Amino acid sequence: MRDADRTKEQLIDELMELRRRNAEPKQSGAEVWDRTRDLDKRIRELNCIYAIFHLVEKREIPLEDLLQWTVDLIPGAWQYPEITCARIILESQDFRTENFKETTEKQTSDVIVGGDRRGILEVCYLEERPERDEGPFAKEERSLLNAIADQLGRMIERKWMAEALRESERKLQLIAENMTDVIFAYDMDRRLSYVNPAFETLTGYTTKELYEQNFINYLHPDDEERMMQMWEDLFQGKGFPGEEFRIVTKDGQVKWCLSSWSPLLDEEGRQVGIQGWEVDITERKRMEEELLKIQKLESIGVLAGGIAHDLNNLLTVVIGNISLARMYENPADKDRRLVEAEQASMRIKDLTQQLLTFSRGGAPILQTAAIGDLLRNSATFTLRGSNVRCEFSIPDDLWPVEVDEGQMSQVINNLIINSQQAMPTGGIVKIRAENATVDAEHGLPIEAGAYIQVSVEDEGIGVPEEHIQKIFDPFFTTKQAGNGLGLATSYSIIQKHHGHITVESQLGIGTTFYIYLPASPEEILTKKGEEEEAPIMGEGKILVMDDEKHVRDTAAEMLSSIGYKVITSVDGAEAIEMYKEAKGSGEPYDAVIIDLTIPGGMGGGETIQQLMEIDPQVKAIVSSGYSNDPILANFRDYGFKGVIAKPYETREMSEVLHRVIMGINE
Repeated sequence: MRDADRTKEQLIDELMELRRRNAEPKQSGAEVWDRTRDLDKRIRELNCIYAIFHLVEKREIPLEDLLQWTVDLIPGAWQYPEITCARIILESQDFRTENFKETTEKQTSDVIVGGDRRGILEVCYLEERPERDEGPFAKEERSLLNAIADQLGRMIERKWMAEALRESERKLQLIAENMTDVIFAYDMDRRLSYVNPAFETLTGYTTKELYEQNFINYLHPDDEERMMQMWEDLFQGKGFPGEEFRIVTKDGQVKWCLSSWSPLLDEEGRQVGIQGWEVDITERKRMEEELLKIQKLESIGVLAGGIAHDLNNLLTVVIGNISLARMYENPADKDRRLVEAEQASMRIKDLTQQLLTFSRGGAPILQTAAIGDLLRNSATFTLRGSNVRCEFSIPDDLWPVEVDEGQMSQVINNLIINSQQAMPTGGIVKIRAENATVDAEHGLPIEAGAYIQVSVEDEGIGVPEEHIQKIFDPFFTTKQAGNGLGLATSYSIIQKHHGHITVESQLGIGTTFYIYLPASPEEILTKKGEEEEAPIMGEGKILVMDDEKHVRDTAAEMLSSIGYKVITSVDGAEAIEMYKEAKGSGEPYDAVIIDLTIPGGMGGGETIQQLMEIDPQVKAIVSSGYSNDPILANFRDYGFKGVIAKPYETREMSEVLHRVIMGINE
């Protein structure tokens, strides 16, 4: 066994064996002397090796001190300690005994660190001594020298590794402390165990306050439920590579954050907490909203020609039939022409409704919808008046989706316009939709689950391979007529819907976009067919508030024709006074129809609040030409009992009024 490989316990065992043999009886004087001398040498060797072992274990002592102490220990372990000197050369450093002098009577051993020769250990005699195994040195001293050099190499390697680790930790700490992104860690008791100063900048709270509060304290109320579920999942070992949410800062600001979270594991793979980072994306969100606005202007410009074409055709039908009706004396001929004009007007209503749907932006207002109808309507709407037509492959058993119909229409609009511009001489766009189950093997950056896959395929010029990776970047475009915002906007909208959009393209063959939207477990309410029915007759006193005289007069005549007594007002202030007066006289209104938007006057939102103070049971119906107003979508939350969107016909008005007065579906 090499000396370098012997442990302290093994050296002690050897010493005890020498003592036992020295105590054996019937030994000659020469044998006793040899054994005593051998014992003395081994004791000195043991003391040296043991001392070096002891030094190696002192991790807190600087390497320079350890090397100097080691070199001072060496002379005492050699057979002539009084004339022995030593030194250690480590790269450019030199550690030696005070009496060191290089002589010809010397031994050397390389100091190997990490497999490389990094230094040398020298032992010299200051005076000549009789020749032995290696000059004046014994073979045991060669073994001891090699053992010490080996221990030095190990000690130096350990010290250098520890120093490198400390330096790495120092650099990482420095990087973390100076990063603008937030880095944090929580233990399994949900307590914050580390956070860098960037969290103070993001939230406005001091480090002390951050350690005293819980994660939930910073969340925006609208994101709290979703994020707390994610929070609990994290402590069950689940990771989240990218999550967007809002926080409320100490001074009340709302900021958007993008965060990545993962379980924190120890050396044995056991979860000991969670870790992650957050970055402030508030400015990016603001820019996305601006991109949406700018892109809509571009898209509307592209649509304007086709819309104007259809509107002019429909208006020709309306105006022409009305002029003919005025000319005819026969009531049957008049009625036939007015029916034609009414049908064309309803088509104009559908067209304006699609424009209003397309105009909505911002955070998606999700509703359960049939994606098939949305695809057909949006694509057909976009291609009005163009030389491109659509082919649809949409099965009847598609799962429902939860989408903002306005924003999703904008996505389809953008993709169709992209295809249209890629086929200037005309062509076919194929739109397909199918149910799809996504799992981890698909390699898509979305959670596993049920999705609707939508594909939009054209026969255009295609996209060069070098441009594919940039196709969703804002302002990137290869078209002279575009500004590069349509696809960037589509990407943003799909991300907000927790979906994914990707693209495949071949030059000269065409381009296909693939959209994945999460399927919804909710059922779609079946809409009642638009069959022709006679208006519902009624009776009672109705107050109609609208700032447009033509609307007031038309609504009043509609309601009068089905049995109601109608009074009109121009704004909320007048309507409130009229309602008070009627209630005080003992002849209250049976219902009130209120226009939501009154330029320069009191609108429907404020009016309903004051009417409810006068009469908590007021039966109010809200009406507006802006069908995307949140009050229309949640009218009961604001105190209204019914809703009707402009334009409307007598039958629609009669049905809503009948339900409200009779208290149906309250």
